[in-house]
Amino acid sequence: MKELFSCKQAIESCSSSRTFAIAHLYKEEKAMDMHIHDCYEIYYSISGGRQFLIDQKFYTIEPGDIFVINQYESHKLTQVDSMVHERIVLSIHPEYTKKLSTPQTNLDACFSGRTNDFSHKISFSKEYQNRFLYFINKITNADGYGQDIIEQSAFMEMMLMVNSAVLAPHEPLPLTDSVYNRQVDDILAYINQNIASPISIQQLAEQFFLSESYICRIFKSSTGTTINKYINARRISIAKALLNDGESVMEAYEKSGFTDYSNFFKAFTKAVGISPKKYAQCSVSVSV
Repeated sequence: MKELFSCKQAIESCSSSRTFAIAHLYKEEKAMDMHIHDCYEIYYSISGGRQFLIDQKFYTIEPGDIFVINQYESHKLTQVDSMVHERIVLSIHPEYTKKLSTPQTNLDACFSGRTNDFSHKISFSKEYQNRFLYFINKITNADGYGQDIIEQSAFMEMMLMVNSAVLAPHEPLPLTDSVYNRQVDDILAYINQNIASPISIQQLAEQFFLSESYICRIFKSSTGTTINKYINARRISIAKALLNDGESVMEAYEKSGFTDYSNFFKAFTKAVGISPKKYAQCSVSVSV
């Protein structure tokens, strides 16, 4: 499998092949704002030095950390220093892991299990780091006769390892650190508890007894995105999940917290690439 050097290329390749793609990034790309995509993502940090906002959870990134993100979770990589950040990003089509799963072994488990105490982040031991990189090298160096079988078998072994690490009991990660602002943690929690209702910056400022300028400043400083962009991305994530579960477009619009259908239609189409109606039709055709 050809190793790619752009997240965008990996997502496009994954969507086209309906399997998976690997991007090895050595230098900075222009950071995407809060976003979602239809592929699963496994993000492996080689050098650390960044922060991740995934839905309402905020994580620091250290060397050897791995993150598992499903197609409904909005996320953003936040730049916190100027250091070059080396990482490996796998884009995986959801149908692919389901197809490779068996009644005894669900390779999709690390993407589908989302309890309140779930952590997207697992810190790999040195042994697990070496094993992960071994599988990546085996996949990207496969060539000639049996290439497809080598790639698939190595991918399955890698997913067994990742699922075992994600599903194993582990200590909860601390929600705060020296970089993270506790006030922003409370703001994120409040937004997600009330995401289906109208939320304004004025309302948030009054809720937390802060000025509008101050609350916007600390939120952008900690998360790397604005309050409105974050709320918009979360609502689109919720709408996608509702449509995938068979809800109608109008039900998804109403339950996701949008108050204007035109804004919902434009925001959804821009973020997902197709209209809500087309997305719903695609979801039905896949499930049949």
